[in-house]
Amino acid sequence: MTAQNTANAERVIKKYPNRRLYDTSTSTYVTLAEVKQLVMQHEPVVVKDAKTGEDLTRSILLQIILEEEAAGAPMFSEAMLANIIRFYGHAMQGYMGSYIEKNVQMFSDFQSKLAEQTGNPDAWAKMMQMPQAMLPAGYVEQLQKMQEQMRQQTEQMMNMFSFKR
Repeated sequence: MTAQNTANAERVIKKYPNRRLYDTSTSTYVTLAEVKQLVMQHEPVVVKDAKTGEDLTRSILLQIILEEEAAGAPMFSEAMLANIIRFYGHAMQGYMGSYIEKNVQMFSDFQSKLAEQTGNPDAWAKMMQMPQAMLPAGYVEQLQKMQEQMRQQTEQMMNMFSFKR
């Protein structure tokens, strides 16, 4: 797929000064919840300032995360958020972003593979509620492998900067 095709495949949302979001592909105003739904459906979305054309996608995605964190059971603990803040301006800032991204992607890939193998998109949630002895054959090993990969990546990062545990 070329860059031209990729750009055409993106769902362009324009943000107006009155804070309204306008979906250019459907010619309708959308809510933040609808943008979240597009993200959940793996739609490539880009949000642009209607006047300047500035890319506001990251800001809108962060706003969605903030609303999700405030609405229910938070995903990020205060300690985790404080640690993330501490990496801003640190020499490891660039590495930390890719580290988190790779680990979240690995976790997401595992979840997708599990849903595909079982034919059930909610398989992950159901599996996490089961006692370990009742899990389907092979999944305990896959979970352990995933944890080991994360541990090894963390160990490599710590060794690279001579940190000791």
